[in-house]
Amino acid sequence: MQFDFTTCAAIAIFLVVYAFIISERLHRTVVALLGAMLMIIFGCVSQESAFYFHHAGEEVKEGFIDFNTIALLVGMMIQVHVLSKTGLFNYLSVWSAKKTKGSPVKLLVALSILVAVCSAFLDNVTTVLLTVPLTFTLAKDLKISPMPFVIAQVLASNIGGTMTLIGDPPNIMIGSKVAEMTFMAFMTTLVVPCLISFVVTVALLLVIYRKDLHAGEAERNVVMNMSTKGLIVNPGLLVKCGISLGITILLFCCHGFLHDLLHGLDIQPGTIAVLGASLLMLMVMPNKEEKVVETLEKVEWATIFFFAGLFVLVGGLESQGVIKAMADGVLTLTHGDIPAATFSILGLSAIMSAFVDNIPFVATMIPLLKDMGATAGWDFATMEPLWWALSLGACLGGNGTVIGASANVVALSIARKHGLHVSFMQFFKVAFPLMVLSIIISGVYLWIVFL
Repeated sequence: MQFDFTTCAAIAIFLVVYAFIISERLHRTVVALLGAMLMIIFGCVSQESAFYFHHAGEEVKEGFIDFNTIALLVGMMIQVHVLSKTGLFNYLSVWSAKKTKGSPVKLLVALSILVAVCSAFLDNVTTVLLTVPLTFTLAKDLKISPMPFVIAQVLASNIGGTMTLIGDPPNIMIGSKVAEMTFMAFMTTLVVPCLISFVVTVALLLVIYRKDLHAGEAERNVVMNMSTKGLIVNPGLLVKCGISLGITILLFCCHGFLHDLLHGLDIQPGTIAVLGASLLMLMVMPNKEEKVVETLEKVEWATIFFFAGLFVLVGGLESQGVIKAMADGVLTLTHGDIPAATFSILGLSAIMSAFVDNIPFVATMIPLLKDMGATAGWDFATMEPLWWALSLGACLGGNGTVIGASANVVALSIARKHGLHVSFMQFFKVAFPLMVLSIIISGVYLWIVFL
């Protein structure tokens, strides 16, 4: 790699943008977009390469902006927004409370399971956004501290989101760039370590907060007498959401079968997600412009544009050979040893994701790992544990601190509005050791299965 003007500019722009993202002094979307435009203006990456195509030797590749990831996010955001209007989350929370007979211990377990399952198939930020407020109502009725329930749901949302391709943005990004990392591959590979981590995490939370999980008979009766009647505010809409989500997840699961059936035609997850969203809007709002506009406005466009800017930033580093130089450095440090590289990536991803946004980190690591594989001549079977290490480290590492994942920030912001302030150190003392334990579990799993 030659350190000419454009290479130095690319590195400087990336580092400055990353610093602002970490500091949160400016909105991350604004900084990412500005950085992306500076990459183009300073010639680090061409506009054609950013948006349309770029040359990799004699091969012509798609632009650096990964529209498959963006389409997948938009499609799932639309479906989750419409689903949130049905009242399903309130119903499931109250139903869980009644089934546990108001027992705080059983309720914590039930709500954690609910959040983990929903986060595996839906956006985990939306999940905590809808379940955490009700948690405060239940805790108030039981006259107990909501702290254990909030922390349990935060940790459960990130563990649950790790299980599937669509559960967490890092997985979406990895699955979009690595053809072999299908929806079913994520399910069959990551469910086991995530389930073990979930059980261990919840069990230890019950031990840590055992003194706070006691409620009187009268308080438990209040919860048991809560009614689920009327909580599903739109049953017809719920059925339509079930149809669209069912079709979407079924198509995700049948990706490999469809590839063979359609003679090699590769239908990407982004296409499937937008298909599901389009079918849902066709069923719910076929000719109602105001509802279509309202639904599209609810897409988290700030997140979408953040991704777009980030892809161009990383593309600038890739165009200037910085990513390849980093990959060569990692290969040298690990001496091309797969186990050493796997555990290094797992540990580094976890620590980095605990303290900085895991999305820009993963965006940088994906091309780095690809270049490592190309340089060393590794096929996918050889590199597979590296990809799973990146996924597990980046997603589970988010449980380490209050700023480690978007779900953490959202849930604890809601808690603050309800009068519960969870400090950085309060969360860190409980969550960080549990995160480290889940990473150890993941490392042991990767060693047994792949190494």
